[in-house]
Amino acid sequence: MPQYLLALYRDYALTIPPERTRQVWADVNALGDKLTAAGAFVFQGGLDGGPESATVVRKSGGEFVLTDGPYTETKEHLAGFWIISAADLDEALEWAKLTAAAQQRAIEVRPLFDGSLDDALDAGSGAQ
Repeated sequence: MPQYLLALYRDYALTIPPERTRQVWADVNALGDKLTAAGAFVFQGGLDGGPESATVVRKSGGEFVLTDGPYTETKEHLAGFWIISAADLDEALEWAKLTAAAQQRAIEVRPLFDGSLDDALDAGSGAQ
């Protein structure tokens, strides 16, 4: 069964009231139970710290350059994610709607690649 990433982003400049945080945790736990009962749950994770906790590693020539902070300058940053199994994109989008309601924020849905090197080359998405 195909797998999908449900990514959630957060504006770390905005303070979240404790009562909202408690409600989100309760709703997310209930969603996790639904995903598990449906056989759709694969994995979930939340990121520790804000974007300032990130380190970007780039190769430049024969050296590696490490940069503190997020990969891109943006208002919202990746805060966590779910990996789910779904029959198709439509089913993944239904789970994303429940996730958006539980998380009280927008959710980005992306299919995970499940092919071979030849499939990647045929699709033009070979590693750069």
